[in-house]
Parts: sequence; C-alpha cells; structure tokens
Amino acid sequence: MTLLRARIRLPPRVATALTVGALVGVAIGDYVLPSTWWLRPVEAAALIGWARASGLSWAQLGLGRNRLASGLRWGLGAVAVVAGVYLIGVLVPLVRPAFQDSRYHQPAGQALFTALVVIPFGTVVLEEVAFRSVLWGMLARHSRQWQVLATTSLLFGLWHVLPSLHLASANPGVDAAVGGRGTAVVVLATVAFTAAGGAVFGELRRRSDSLLASAGAHWATNGLGVLFGLLAWSLARGS
Repeated sequence: MTLLRARIRLPPRVATALTVGALVGVAIGDYVLPSTWWLRPVEAAALIGWARASGLSWAQLGLGRNRLASGLRWGLGAVAVVAGVYLIGVLVPLVRPAFQDSRYHQPAGQALFTALVVIPFGTVVLEEVAFRSVLWGMLARHSRQWQVLATTSLLFGLWHVLPSLHLASANPGVDAAVGGRGTAVVVLATVAFTAAGGAVFGELRRRSDSLLASAGAHWATNGLGVLFGLLAWSLARGS
C-alpha cells in the first residue's frame, strides 16, 4: 500500500520520465532476448497497471467505454485506406519489392498466424499501450496536445532503432532504396518513417479519443503488410 501511495504521489513529470525509462528497458530487452511475442501483452498490462497506479483514468488512457464506437469507426476506416494503398502498391511492379520482406516470406498458414496473432498481440498491443495510451496520458497531464503528439511520435520513431539494424538485409526493396549506403541510412530512414507513422496514429487517437483507432491503423500497416507481402511474393514467382 505504501508503494502504491508513493506512485500516486509522484509529480507528473517524474512519472513520465519513469515511463520513458521503462520503455527504453523494454526495447533493449526485446532486442537482446530471444523472440517472445507472447510476452508483449504482459508488458502492456504492466504498463497499464503502472499508469492506473499513477492516477490515470481509463478515459485518459484512451480506453473509455464511451469512446469505443468512435474508435472502432476511425480504426475500420484506417484499415480500409491502408488496404487500398497496399493493393495499388503490390500491383505496381516498381513498388512491389517493398512488400517482399524475407522475414514474412512464409507459407500461407504461417503468414495468417503472423498477421492475425503475432502482430496484433506481439507488436500492436504493446506499442499502442506504450505510446498512444500510457505515455500519451502521462504527457497530457503536463504538456499541450501538440507537444504530446510530437513527443510520442518522436519516441515511437526512436523505438524502432534497434529493429531497423538488419532491415536492409531482410527487404530487397529497402536494400535497393539505400543503394548499399549502409545501416545508418536505413536506421535514419526507419526512424523518420515510423515517427511519421506515429504522428498519424497519434492524430487518429486524438480525433477519436480512443486507442482503438490508432490500434486499427497500426495493425493495418503491419498486418496487412504481411498479407499483401504474400501476394507480392506470389506475383513475383509468376512473372
């Protein structure tokens, strides 16, 4: 009980700093340790527990029941938009290599498992809870809304530094784009791209006031990427 009270009484900026520190630890741990996607929901639950102990309400976390319908509408709309863009990309031969990621060059059954289980539970849940729920709510207590959006987007981009270290070797489209100029270019491009994606996800979260909206867009970006990658590999074999 004493520990819980200490957490509740922490100044908002201190609670935010501790949250960022925890996310750095999670990012390093996920990179160093063997792949354990099933552990991510546990990490997400721990972050929510910390946020609630720090005084954040469900509404501040983007999980208010009265905003579920709004979040669902925005999320489904984002899925439809991403699906349309991906379909066009896969059908254009010049763009198609961007979808041919060797990490997801899998049999259909495995690709479906990755897109519908591993990505939503092993990636989307943790990252959305971390950046558009807990960190968002922490920052909103002492920052303006544009600052919340900018900070969470930048940190979301930096979150992808370690995973991007081997991206060029896994994706021929990325490798061709950087023209052999090295890992640093890939890392910088990945940070910029994911920070921009974080801004889009954050804006969806802001407009809907629900985590469902950003989670839907996030899953569409990653999960549909795997499914349309399956189509891209199939078209490449047939050409």
